[in-house]
Amino acid sequence: MDKEISHEGIVESIQDGVIEVRINQASACNGCKVAAHCHASESKEKLIAVHAPDDMAKWQVGQAVTVTTQSSMAGRALLLAFGVPLLLMLLALMIALAAGSSEGVAALLALGVLLPYYLVLWFFRHRIGRDITFEIKDRQ
Repeated sequence: MDKEISHEGIVESIQDGVIEVRINQASACNGCKVAAHCHASESKEKLIAVHAPDDMAKWQVGQAVTVTTQSSMAGRALLLAFGVPLLLMLLALMIALAAGSSEGVAALLALGVLLPYYLVLWFFRHRIGRDITFEIKDRQ
């Protein structure tokens, strides 16, 4: 069974089928396995967008809620943000060095491969946003 990651927060705004929840960094972040890579652990407050829950009328600005997601979603986000770019850079570096490029040129090519990758991520951000989802619950 997939573990659930949750943060308590306050509904900040509700518009166009999206509820924005402001979460505060909790001490529980220190015990999380991905805390070193999670942007929520780097800042005191973070806005999380929860897209189109079925019961929009149930939520009000200022309401205390809990935002949850599955740990597999966090893993997928980390893979897209850090794992795939690292593999692309290493692959580009090895190919450039094998082709006889100098180390400086190979390093620049390895960094240059990130630009198209992050552009592709940016173009598909809405699809990725549908795949990596958050749920909202009453704080209990």
